[in-house]
Amino acid sequence: MAGLEQLTGIHFLHPSIGFLALALVMAFLSNETYKTWRWLLLAPPVVAIASVVGLTLGPDGARQLAAIPYLGHTLLLGRVDALALVFAHVFAIQSLIGFIYALHVPDRGQHMAACLYVAGGFGCVFAGDYITLFIFWELMSIGSVFLVWLRGTPQATAAGFRYFLFHIFGGLFLLAGLLLRYGAIGTFDFTAVAPDAARYFDYIILIGFLVNAAFVPLHAWLPDAYPEATVTGAVFMSAFTTKTAVYVLARGYAGFEVLAVGGCIMCLYGVFYATIENNARRILSYHIVSQVGYMVCGIGIGTAMTLDGACAHAYAHILYKGLLFMGAGCLLYSAGTAKLTELGGLASRLPLVMIGYMVGAVSISGMPLFNGFVSKTMTIAGAAEAHRTWLALGMELAAVGTFLSVGIKLPYFAFWAKPKSQVELKPIPWNMYLGMGISSLLCLGIGLFPQTLYSLLPFPTDYAPYTPWHVLQACCILGFTGLGFYLMRKIIPPHPSRNLDFDFLYRLVGRGFVKVVSFPVAAIDNVWTDVYEKVGLKALIEAGLGTSVFDGKVIDGVLDGSARGVREVGGAGVARGQTGRLQDYLAAAVTIGLVLFAIVWFAG
Repeated sequence: MAGLEQLTGIHFLHPSIGFLALALVMAFLSNETYKTWRWLLLAPPVVAIASVVGLTLGPDGARQLAAIPYLGHTLLLGRVDALALVFAHVFAIQSLIGFIYALHVPDRGQHMAACLYVAGGFGCVFAGDYITLFIFWELMSIGSVFLVWLRGTPQATAAGFRYFLFHIFGGLFLLAGLLLRYGAIGTFDFTAVAPDAARYFDYIILIGFLVNAAFVPLHAWLPDAYPEATVTGAVFMSAFTTKTAVYVLARGYAGFEVLAVGGCIMCLYGVFYATIENNARRILSYHIVSQVGYMVCGIGIGTAMTLDGACAHAYAHILYKGLLFMGAGCLLYSAGTAKLTELGGLASRLPLVMIGYMVGAVSISGMPLFNGFVSKTMTIAGAAEAHRTWLALGMELAAVGTFLSVGIKLPYFAFWAKPKSQVELKPIPWNMYLGMGISSLLCLGIGLFPQTLYSLLPFPTDYAPYTPWHVLQACCILGFTGLGFYLMRKIIPPHPSRNLDFDFLYRLVGRGFVKVVSFPVAAIDNVWTDVYEKVGLKALIEAGLGTSVFDGKVIDGVLDGSARGVREVGGAGVARGQTGRLQDYLAAAVTIGLVLFAIVWFAG
């Protein structure tokens, strides 16, 4: 960081430090004084932005900063290169937007969880070794699960528990893989894996990464947990978990065919479920699966353009997906529900929310002039140039479903559909509007000036989004999709039900496991009960009778005889021995000791 180095001599101010420090400070604050300390929430994001913007590459590209020796290994907390910087850049911006959006929340627990979560994301981006990556990876899991639990509803508690179990599962795969990798090659360095040289432990690590990427069929935790998170927590969660996974996949697994094909499946799978969902935040959650699919597919194809497209789309996605979740969060905050069947006609009652949401909606749909257009088309064009025609067509088809569900269906039934919702609306705080406004301007600004984004990308590619063909193609897709929805608007209304996908399989497997375990345990318990009733209980009764006789005849007889002997024979002597003087007792103890010593001595 050139400016910081010149002023203070600090080579690298890790963006995570401010968030960790704030989480520690808030542990000693109270919710009652939040109006006093809430402005502290903006300090770590501002410091993070300054730190990331000021970071520069070395003469040879990457810089290795903040290396810490630990137990014979080197923990690299600051690997700075072009790939890390593009993700750190948007993470810093989105952290500021997220905390602005959350300024009105008095619950310091939510802010502490968000700080830990964001700190974990930054730590993963700059990690140069697997130990450091694993530590921050798990920090993200801990912070994010509390963003679900702190909503305080039974549904959030259950969803958060399932979310945590899934991320424990992924974390264990990551831990097992990195340990096996170290045992095989003797290093924890986080380096790229060549597809033709990948070994079994590389695939174990890959599974751990794919869990966080919501890779189908490991994705069900995302649409299950994100809709149950707190209003502000979902905004943070939409930005960091899956995009951190995209980063590590781009860092370590570019060119893997399973990612190319699986990413295209994610694109289609996510939009299919989004089109039949009713809950607005669940629709957006499925679209995280779909949009991350574009990134995963681009990484799997592995060309310079598709890798740039994946990074550019991750950058754009964080901004417009955060904006969409802020809009849905405003609906939930104000109307008390995010279900489309309980909303309608809110355009005139919440006009600013509608405008902000629509900016995010046209951005994710790839409409020209907005950031989704300049990022999504890069990945699709890169797939076509790499002669992966079926993958390019799959991503184009997913774009139709995206505009249908997020760009038309959700806003239509939430803001314009009849009958109008008569629910009493709660006033929306100014800071929520401000967060949406900043995101809206960024989505539009990057769409109008795409070079501001392209200049951050890790690979030199020559791509022009605003060609006549790209613009015409996007307009045709959006236009025909809109026409189709208009013709079918009366036959595809949302239904107040929840759709299960692979979580049905998880539940089925879980119930099966319980039955498999419970049947033999129950059988053993039944046999043991019969044996106990016929043999064990009788033996215990007989043993009880025997101990009763022993107690009455032997123990009581000995004690009673001893008592009579003391009373009749030694009572007077005992009484005389109870002098109450310490020196007499010490003398007696010494005498007994000498006698015993003499006996042992002469006997030996």
